[in-house]
Amino acid sequence: MNNEGIQGVFPTMATALQPLSQPAKGKARSEKDTAYSPLASVWFGDDAELIDRLLDFYPRKRPRKILDATVNGGRFWRGSKRHVIGMDVDGRHRPSVVADNTAMPLRDGSLDVIVYDPPHIPNQGRDNKKDFGARFGLVLRSPKENQYTFTHTFPPFVREAYRVLKEEGLLLCKITDYVHHHRYQWAHIELISAAREVGFMPCDCIVKIRKGPIIDPKWKTAHHSRRQHCYWIVFRKSKKCE
Repeated sequence: MNNEGIQGVFPTMATALQPLSQPAKGKARSEKDTAYSPLASVWFGDDAELIDRLLDFYPRKRPRKILDATVNGGRFWRGSKRHVIGMDVDGRHRPSVVADNTAMPLRDGSLDVIVYDPPHIPNQGRDNKKDFGARFGLVLRSPKENQYTFTHTFPPFVREAYRVLKEEGLLLCKITDYVHHHRYQWAHIELISAAREVGFMPCDCIVKIRKGPIIDPKWKTAHHSRRQHCYWIVFRKSKKCE
């Protein structure tokens, strides 16, 4: 077993932990592979391809320790040769680490990159054309006290993310705004505010185009635009972006 990406991350080394993928073998990347390639601010491809581009474009040096803090079934990394540690609160997905991402059992300053894709569909939001439970692991429910949303999970998560990231480390977050309880829920603004509060620098935003909008079948008339996009927000544990 290759534990290269896990060494130095956990307070006590657990040899049973298995990374989601193994690092690519062979020669180091050529000069052509590492040449500057600008990234468009609007993305029409899938998340896995975009994450790969983000990991090539934003880190100051090639990241070695990458954590997916909401890994679920690992759909972001299918076919990837990157060495990734997967964390999920649900052990049925057999992640590398079974833990709550608001209380990570990881060392301070041990990671280069964290990827975060929190739940973004309120309890009442169901689209019969999409099986969110199977595809995204949407099994959590939010109580009335939290307006049935998940934004209350942002502050404790970003505090932990800031703690376990190295200086200049990156936090890559996929986030979606939506309409709920007759109000537009500005989830990406809530996330940015929470991240700034703990010291993260918001550095970039990629608009990712969906194949189709999320539609609640009980509403026959829409009073808001059908959002056919989400965001990937790039944060750096730094005082500056460049």
